[in-house]
Amino acid sequence: MATKLPELIIGGVSVKPGKREIVAVPVAPMYTHDDLSISVQVVRGQLAGPTLFICAAIHGDEINGVEIIRRLLQHKALKKLHGTLLAIPIVNVYGLLNHTRYLPDGRDLNRSFPGSAKGSLTGRVAHTFVQEIVSKSTHGIDLHTGSRHRSNYPQIRANLDDPQTRQMAEAFGVPLAINAKIRDGSLRACAADAGVPILLYEAGEALRFEEMYIRAGVKGIISVMRNLGMLRKSRSSKPPALPIISNKTSWVRAPESGILRTLVPLGGNVIAGQVLAFVADPLGSTETEIVAPEDGMVIGRTNLPLVYEGDATFHIAQYGRSVAKAEKQVEQFQEDNQPDLYEMNAENLSDAPIT
Repeated sequence: MATKLPELIIGGVSVKPGKREIVAVPVAPMYTHDDLSISVQVVRGQLAGPTLFICAAIHGDEINGVEIIRRLLQHKALKKLHGTLLAIPIVNVYGLLNHTRYLPDGRDLNRSFPGSAKGSLTGRVAHTFVQEIVSKSTHGIDLHTGSRHRSNYPQIRANLDDPQTRQMAEAFGVPLAINAKIRDGSLRACAADAGVPILLYEAGEALRFEEMYIRAGVKGIISVMRNLGMLRKSRSSKPPALPIISNKTSWVRAPESGILRTLVPLGGNVIAGQVLAFVADPLGSTETEIVAPEDGMVIGRTNLPLVYEGDATFHIAQYGRSVAKAEKQVEQFQEDNQPDLYEMNAENLSDAPIT
């Protein structure tokens, strides 16, 4: 006999099994004396299962995840949910309001966990999130993009040495998973200390909605939920291909200042010695090659054609000798998630930056 879920209290609000509620979790008020809160949509099934949190905009200008969560919450499959979904589309409300990565005190929220109830503004937000969300969850997915003027190819970053986390990463269905070490102060580190396996999905650029990456994010989360037993497995869809695993990534930097002309796309496979781009002076008298130092896949790239010497230009993930497999998986991923023009118009989404 299936076990019923117990009552759950979020932000002082009791949400019973089978109910769906939006809860405003209070955080430190602004100096205008206006209250501010983190909105959490709590979706509860009738029957027992994992408690999964999905969050976005820990960095306030990384908004792809906001749209991913909006679409996830409209998904019909949630009507037959087992367990509990905690959906937090905007964690860093302050940053989102100001189109910035940071909070007003200048700190990075994803370097401030677990925070403190008596600390700085960022520390208090981190503490509230840990107490109200992480401590009540069994699993988590954190949605990110590249920073301003940088794009990331869809990738999972996680502790793949942990069997539960690796299983989630394999279910998500993106071509590449990076076995990334945990950084002190990050949400991943805090969740790991609490015994909560967590994935970080990186895709796109700050201040943009990018349709293909949004679609992939929604599909990936649904696939993970099916894998965890929170949703029924689909009879029609085949399991995703296992991702290529990378244990090492590195940035290639500009050898001098100038105008950047890029030759290699995101998701492109490169070989050691391949020319990735040229840096030229505006008068056209000099031109310097940027060369790949090793084989791998371009998982991140600057979009700004103006660089200073030492600026990060290409982020390359090394993955051994699986070049043909990687190329095939990238091609299939793009084919599976690329919308047609009619669908784009129907969604009424724009990839224009927010200004």
